[in-house]
Amino acid sequence: MTGTLLVLSDSLGFYGPEGALPATDPRIWPNLVAEELGLRCELFARVGWTTRDGWWCVSQDPRVWAAVPDVRAAVLALGGMDSLPSPVPTALREQIRYLRPAALRARARDGYAVIQRVFSPVGWPMALPPKVTAEYLGKTYDAIAALRPEAPVAVMGPAVHRTRAYAYAQPGWAATDAAMREWADGAGVPFVPVRDLCEWSFDLGINNIDGIHWSFEMHEQVARRVLRGLHAAEGSTS
Repeated sequence: MTGTLLVLSDSLGFYGPEGALPATDPRIWPNLVAEELGLRCELFARVGWTTRDGWWCVSQDPRVWAAVPDVRAAVLALGGMDSLPSPVPTALREQIRYLRPAALRARARDGYAVIQRVFSPVGWPMALPPKVTAEYLGKTYDAIAALRPEAPVAVMGPAVHRTRAYAYAQPGWAATDAAMREWADGAGVPFVPVRDLCEWSFDLGINNIDGIHWSFEMHEQVARRVLRGLHAAEGSTS
């Protein structure tokens, strides 16, 4: 294979129906897309990543810098986490992992989980305000386009969940979706919606029992839709 497919994602890019998978697993959607395009996939992703994390990755991770010269296509698959309720500020929540001793850390995590379930239906504050989500998408896209202007880029819309961890609530989704669509329209970047696919796969009961992550059937459906988005982007840049 010649050339690279660059994918920035949250855990939806590498989780399957039973948990996290290696970035090389051929069943996850980034690799399905890369295989169809005849490219090698470079997946940069982590649990909980927002569009802000994607920008930090592009601007600070030397592995991305090494991959960019060979990029032939890119997918910005971030935004779903942005739309989720975040009753405790992200900066504070991220510090839980550093608490010692372990028993105190466990109690803090349990307490945060309760707060999250209770206040998620309120929908505010969100992990990132929709306006900020669009700003980080723009910065990330501009950085890639400046170096690889001929590479088609698609942006994936925010996913939805059905998990008790967020009290089955995602009231900020519509605002994030609208902001991402507006940015994509203005930038001329194909927007790949996935909400209907999420609902389809959750209705079938084939997704991960955590109520967040996807089945392999879902990965296949997402891959097909992303491919259509990249082909549309390719047509606009040719």
